Amino acid sequence: MVYASDFRKGKTFIMNGEPCVVLDFQHVKPGKGAAFVRTKYRNILTGATREEAFNPSDKFDDAIIETKKMQYLYSDGELYYFMDPETYDQIPLAQEQVEDAVKWIRENDEVTIKFFQGNAFQVEAENFVNLEVIDCEPGVKGNTATNVTKAATVETGAVVQVPIFIEQGEKIQIDTRTGEYLGRAKND
Repeated sequence: MVYASDFRKGKTFIMNGEPCVVLDFQHVKPGKGAAFVRTKYRNILTGATREEAFNPSDKFDDAIIETKKMQYLYSDGELYYFMDPETYDQIPLAQEQVEDAVKWIRENDEVTIKFFQGNAFQVEAENFVNLEVIDCEPGVKGNTATNVTKAATVETGAVVQVPIFIEQGEKIQIDTRTGEYLGRAKND
């Protein structure tokens, strides 16, 4: 059991039979009346976000979320296939479940898949990935003003803003949580 007074960012709980995760919370103690917990949460399965106020003594069941490292194999155009490297079991996932992670993963890359009651609901790429730039405008010599960027397409098809000195064929490091260029990739 989890009480509303225990809510923190990232805390998972069951509400109306569905798993939810706390996105933001605020403990409020008004001058008059009882204290309450103002909470913004997201339904893990549907992605719907709601804001609601709870009594601090409200009780909810814990949502047990399992995570598993899996390997991305391929996409057949509709489904994305992942394999458990220990059991060699393969699972197909739909576009909605793969969402943003597919922009940052290549075939054979390792990802983290989250499960609720044995059903996969979210795929997360590694926080930092090294990808090759396959298309970008050439840099202009002498144009070295600070913070000047250009769009570059990486091997997975994602478009990232990079400094003007980055050339086609270079490997760059990207933060997958924000989609930001971090620097040239170290030898990987």
